[in-house]
Amino acid sequence: MVETAAWAAAETFALGAQAADDIPIHFVPADGVDAIGSLDDVQRAWLKAQKFTGNAKRTVLIPAADGKIASVAFGIGNGQQGEPSGPSELLAGLLSPALPAGTYRFASELAHDELAALAWSLGAYSFSRYKNKDKNGDRAKLRLAGSGADRIINTAEAVWLGRDLINTPASDLAPADIEAIARVLAERHGAEISVTTGDDLLTANFPLIHAVGRASPRQPRLIDMSWGPAGAPKITLVGKGITFDTGGLDIKPASAMLLMKKDMGGAATALALAHMIMGQGLKCRLRVLIPTAENSVGGDAFRPGDVIASRLGLSVEIGNTDAEGRLVLADALALADADEPDSIFVFATLTGAARTALGPDLPAFFTNDDDLARSLPPLAASIGDPLWHLPLWEGYRRHLDSDVADINNVWESPFAGAITAALFLKRFVSKARRFAHFDLYGWRPAPRPLGPKGGEPHTARAVMEQLRRELTS
Repeated sequence: MVETAAWAAAETFALGAQAADDIPIHFVPADGVDAIGSLDDVQRAWLKAQKFTGNAKRTVLIPAADGKIASVAFGIGNGQQGEPSGPSELLAGLLSPALPAGTYRFASELAHDELAALAWSLGAYSFSRYKNKDKNGDRAKLRLAGSGADRIINTAEAVWLGRDLINTPASDLAPADIEAIARVLAERHGAEISVTTGDDLLTANFPLIHAVGRASPRQPRLIDMSWGPAGAPKITLVGKGITFDTGGLDIKPASAMLLMKKDMGGAATALALAHMIMGQGLKCRLRVLIPTAENSVGGDAFRPGDVIASRLGLSVEIGNTDAEGRLVLADALALADADEPDSIFVFATLTGAARTALGPDLPAFFTNDDDLARSLPPLAASIGDPLWHLPLWEGYRRHLDSDVADINNVWESPFAGAITAALFLKRFVSKARRFAHFDLYGWRPAPRPLGPKGGEPHTARAVMEQLRRELTS
């Protein structure tokens, strides 16, 4: 059973009214030291001796006369140096792991105070499940109060949850474990949940999900969770949940398998987003579909050249067993589309081509909605969860043609791999008003202000902010 520290995100904050011994943190722009009005001459001399000028990411502890910490000066540079994007307040994620234990408060008037508080908690995250060290030591906490506190904590919990899921190795995260976490969320929020497992997938007409997972002793399954009132806008999230990807019979080289515990990053992102939507009470009818399986090598593994029926009725030729994510998603999307939702959002660590084009920080984003294509990228960048729009270029659809079936699951070419994968998914969606697919990396390859190296549910915060604006306007 997977363990999660997600609910500990709340412990990065001290809730309630400001206390006299809270330590103030001053956000200082470049060359803005003189604007700190609470310093005496000795403290200003101290900052000058430290050569502190407000340059981004520089932190200086300012001592009191008794040697304790009187305040903290934190440089934010030109104000637009969030990493990988957004305002410099996002750099506050650097503070929580770096400061001594105690309770702190933001003393500066911030244009993006909620983002700064969220960044504090996201930067405090660590994955220590397998570390033989004290996991309950004192930590720096941020004073948090006001109407946005619950929203900040819920968002931090959601991101921590997504990270925990992605970081957990496949030895402790099988399809059954993803189901268990989904059931925890369902119980927490009063959602309905049903799960179709193993050979029951064939009976229920999910042949592609079954085919991908049948070679593993850890049974594949489809998780189906619903929440919210009938009659509200229908939002459906679909997340790829491949808990480990060997590549199947088209087996990956060892180097390409090292990070394949993260191939369920789409499922982690969908569950993180679901926790935000339910926890923040968005007015919608939410459905979450997680097709989850382990793509293993075995005598019962599906083969290159096989032709497999899909739930929609399209026959699929298997051009490559390492393109299994789009197969499990196809059956889930056919189920989602039959309900005619207002929006289907698909999250998947789907192609290396998207990483080659855009790198690890910038997920590729595809949609049939021009308004969403225009509005979401700048919104996402403004909160430090960036993405980039790529086209659903119908001209490449012909490359998925098959000589023996209705469609092939790959185009055997080094070109446009992310686009052709998105077009494959779109073939299984025709009734939903809006379709959006996020081809994400799900991993931070090096420590950054918003979190350490490791799993990251990219795009969850961005989509949440988009939906929050749409559904509360």
